Amino acid sequence: MAVNQQYALEAQTLATLVQLGRRARGASDQAELGFIAVNETHALAPYRQAVLWLRAQGVAALSGVVAPEANAPYVHWLGRVFSALQKHTDAPEPYLIDADYLPPEVWSEWAEWLPGFGLCLPLPALGRDFRGGALLLARDDPWSQAEMALLGEWAVMWSQSRALKSPGSFWSRIWRGLSGQPHPGSNHSGLTHFLLSKRLWFTAALAGLLFIPVQLTVLAPAELVPLNPAVIRAPLDGVVDRVLVMPNQTVNEDDPLFEFDRANIQNRLQIALRALGTTQAEYRQKAQQALFDPASKSQLLVLQGQIAEKSTEVAFLRKLDQRGMVVAPRAGVVLFDAPTEWVGRPVVTGERVMVVADEHAVEIEAWLSPADAIPLVDGAKVTLYLNADPLKPVAARLNYIGHEAIQRPDGNYAYRVRANLDEDSERPRVGLKGTAKLQGEQVSLGFWIVRRPLAASRAWLGW
Repeated sequence: MAVNQQYALEAQTLATLVQLGRRARGASDQAELGFIAVNETHALAPYRQAVLWLRAQGVAALSGVVAPEANAPYVHWLGRVFSALQKHTDAPEPYLIDADYLPPEVWSEWAEWLPGFGLCLPLPALGRDFRGGALLLARDDPWSQAEMALLGEWAVMWSQSRALKSPGSFWSRIWRGLSGQPHPGSNHSGLTHFLLSKRLWFTAALAGLLFIPVQLTVLAPAELVPLNPAVIRAPLDGVVDRVLVMPNQTVNEDDPLFEFDRANIQNRLQIALRALGTTQAEYRQKAQQALFDPASKSQLLVLQGQIAEKSTEVAFLRKLDQRGMVVAPRAGVVLFDAPTEWVGRPVVTGERVMVVADEHAVEIEAWLSPADAIPLVDGAKVTLYLNADPLKPVAARLNYIGHEAIQRPDGNYAYRVRANLDEDSERPRVGLKGTAKLQGEQVSLGFWIVRRPLAASRAWLGW
């Protein structure tokens, strides 16, 4: 009868071990595996406290606790215990913990935290999938050799189940597949398992997306500027007296635009006219005297020269007086600053005052930041999104891009870009502003994503 009871007890123990192994293999995640290790191991051998320590994680689970508190004094002390036991975690068999395994300062606190009899079950490392660890069990009664052997077998089974739940890193799986190593818990070879895994196809699809060709584009602030405008410059040195038009006003050819202060010129003209009249009267007097006095004939040539000189000065001053009223050389829209900015302002000959341009003869002027300077070819596609009407983009083709960045009024440097509107494109009015999208060459999606971060990092690191 005693023999039968012994057999029944051993059979029950083996059934419990098989059941625990099945539970471990069927665990949904690593957290459930940890719970099984510290709580359900009690079915094989009774104990009071259990601690699961993993080499890659530290204290991973405690018996009777949902999750260990990393800052708790008990966990800190366990960390010191396993730091001392770490050199023994590769032992092939379970071993009893005593003063020979722990430093005196750690062993002296054992009774404060754990029962007197401690047993360490090494959890063997299984390649890159599981780096190993230890399961510490403690109770008030000594451990038997049969219990230690049974628990040692359970530790190996648990480690294999843990390795199944840790497929390893992406590169470790590639290494295992290329080297022909079998995947833990699989009937396939490592390479076959890797090729069949969903992560491979997800990674391959993601890598494939990075090579999709996309158009490299950049954005730049832009506006519509006149195409071939008539620039009105100051024809003489003087002060602007009146501005006869308003900004954006439509004018016809020869309509007056602005007028200089001509008082000085008109005074000089009156003086020149009187001087001319005096010289002409003197000439007539000398001509009458020459009929009776041959000596007066010699003075006629001098007076003729003075008359020609005075006539030239009068003609010049009349022309200058006419130029004091500036007229439009063509029909169009007048573009300039506020009239009050010009009235009473002294200008010099050749200074730009305003522009007369066709309202719908426009082109795009954009300012490309040096950080966004990508290779652009002549005729590259340009799309302008106007702030006033962003739903109707304006299509254009690149005309030229400046070879040198120039400083703008805001203090930043940028390249000047000009683009001609397409023939079938709608002609918005001049002066509208927006954002221009300039299209460069085709690149891969991966390069498109990393271009700006890479350029910023190179500028910061000084590559």
